[in-house]
Amino acid sequence: MAKLVKAVHVKDPDRSRTVLLLPGEEPEPRLAALITNPDAWEDGKLPNAEEESADDDSDKDSDGDDKQAAPAAKKTAPKRATNRSRGRDAAGEGNGGD
Repeated sequence: MAKLVKAVHVKDPDRSRTVLLLPGEEPEPRLAALITNPDAWEDGKLPNAEEESADDDSDKDSDGDDKQAAPAAKKTAPKRATNRSRGRDAAGEGNGGD
């Protein structure tokens, strides 16, 4: 696992909080993937994504295929009123509201 040589702030997507990672730390793979500046890493190299994915195969099913999330349900727009008078019955009757 790669070590940091600089302090880095990243936003943890699971907890929606900012996390401070200090020099010398070996961050979790999910947090390490968020650090894209090579200057922050030892030897100036980003950690290999292949090594991290080999450690965590939770995104694959029993056949080794990638799992895909079900598509999100579409939200339909509410129906608009077709009556132009917007509920004013007197306007449709032509009696002036009397």
